[in-house]
Amino acid sequence: MRAAFLHTTGDETLDVRDVESVSFGPGRVRVKMHKAGLCHSDLSAMSGVLTHPAPFIPGHEGAGEVVEVGEGVTHVSPGDRVIVCWMPPCDTCPSCRAGDGHLCRSGYRNLAHPNFKDGDAIVPGMLGAGTFAEEVVIAAYAAIPIPDDVPYDIAALIGCGVTTGIGAALNTAKVRPGSSVVVIGLGGVGISILQGAKVAGAAQIIAVDPTPNRREWALKFGATEAIAPEELAEVSERVTGGFGFDYAFEAVGKPGTLRAAYDATRLGGTVCLVGAGSRTDESGLSMAELVLNEKAVLPSFYGGDDVRRTFTKIIDLWRAGRIDLDSMITHHVPLTEINEAIRQMHTGEALRTVIDIV
Repeated sequence: MRAAFLHTTGDETLDVRDVESVSFGPGRVRVKMHKAGLCHSDLSAMSGVLTHPAPFIPGHEGAGEVVEVGEGVTHVSPGDRVIVCWMPPCDTCPSCRAGDGHLCRSGYRNLAHPNFKDGDAIVPGMLGAGTFAEEVVIAAYAAIPIPDDVPYDIAALIGCGVTTGIGAALNTAKVRPGSSVVVIGLGGVGISILQGAKVAGAAQIIAVDPTPNRREWALKFGATEAIAPEELAEVSERVTGGFGFDYAFEAVGKPGTLRAAYDATRLGGTVCLVGAGSRTDESGLSMAELVLNEKAVLPSFYGGDDVRRTFTKIIDLWRAGRIDLDSMITHHVPLTEINEAIRQMHTGEALRTVIDIV
């Protein structure tokens, strides 16, 4: 079968080549991939910003059809539609038992069961997934069943970016009706945060990004105003009287944008850190300001709740027409054109790209 193969960390050029899926057996499922989302976290793993062993098959957002189940698997059957979940709750670890299923690190453990074989070499899929392939073999609990009316491309986006963004607004920050919100960074996650804030009833939603077309998109997805970063101070003065926003979301993963989000937040407000940055980047927030300003700094990982609940919540909101996921997909490309899709993501030409696997 065909898959997009990364040979070396730091090289964002993928080699679409023939590989073999492996490790099927008890507790595993074989999934025929239909759609995969190209997420910036894929690029971060390829570049080395997010640590990942290489070579590997990227892709952690995806949806497909179960074609075979191993011994002991009962929650899905051949023919079921599923989201491939890159960090699924295992329901047995201390985090899961504490009710924090979104903090389960099962995806890292799944790397011990490599998904692919390239010649004689065993190759992992990204975080035990590897959705940039025509077929994946994954841990059974990483296959989350979805209703038949959810299109594969929508389901693929729900697998990570949409869940991360909407969950940050609804589950982690718990945006209140009538509040003021600023979102810094308008990729797929940032746009999803906007939609979550709108669903929560925020009165003012300011979207911040240096890329003009992303600002245009933001206005279609719930932003009341979309501005360049250098305009933030002036807009804060006009909208909040200089006091600051109730909620500020950072969706970039850089110290500078975290500082901007912190400074834009009112005393006692909430700063929600969503962007996944490098382990070597330090925030630069002082101990004094953290205490004196009493701003709650809330990191949000994968939507801040058990992803199965958040998946269901998002599907219900999508069905009710409360969120627009269809318009987030600005490009569909075949697997063979994935390198062009990466270029479009870097230049801001695409909001979200879906890879057509089959």
